[in-house]
Amino acid sequence: MSVDPLGQFLADNRYPGRGVLWARTRAGELVGGYFLTGRSPASQARRLHFEDERLIVSPTDETAHDPLRHYAAAIEDERWLVFGNGEQVSTVADRLAAGEAPAVALDRLEYEPDPPILTSRITVIADLADPGTACLGAARRSAGAREAGNLVTVTVRDLAPGDVVLMTTYRSDGGTVLPAEPYAEATTEAADAAGFLDEIWRALTPELRVAAAAFTPGRLTGAALRHRTD
Repeated sequence: MSVDPLGQFLADNRYPGRGVLWARTRAGELVGGYFLTGRSPASQARRLHFEDERLIVSPTDETAHDPLRHYAAAIEDERWLVFGNGEQVSTVADRLAAGEAPAVALDRLEYEPDPPILTSRITVIADLADPGTACLGAARRSAGAREAGNLVTVTVRDLAPGDVVLMTTYRSDGGTVLPAEPYAEATTEAADAAGFLDEIWRALTPELRVAAAAFTPGRLTGAALRHRTD
């Protein structure tokens, strides 16, 4: 089975919403990635920055805190790197610190209360004690009438150079916006985190891209960042 290059995969999805990526570069380096896209002025008025060694999504203006748009996007301690698209990142990090296993820490999460889209919560847990192993989770609204969410977890091990596993919140042709598939696979040509960020940024729709980050596990605060104003 063949998979698309990451750049093509992202370019074909005009509005992916937010995305989390776990990859091994062509040079063999493990790297995580996170990006934001937005259509409304409020969604576009956001930035990534570090606060207390956490990667934070915050407003670029005087907008009041909105938990669906402003949150800790990545948190790292001695054992775990956790990143995702909402406040569940802090919840999962706290559960891991309390001794829960990754699959358990991802349990009991819910999709976002933002009708009519009801955005999925997407999260990655990378195990710093077992390099190369990561658990990806998506809390999704059922495609049927029931309101209870579905939780999909995927454990990824032993990525080969060039492998990418990712989750996005949406799949869109630019008009209709639908929930994305639970996860996807792609390939990268990047040699390091900076190159990986460039690959992501170039592929996102220019008028919709907001911010992106790429980081090496164990060195989160050294993340490469990109913003629409750069």
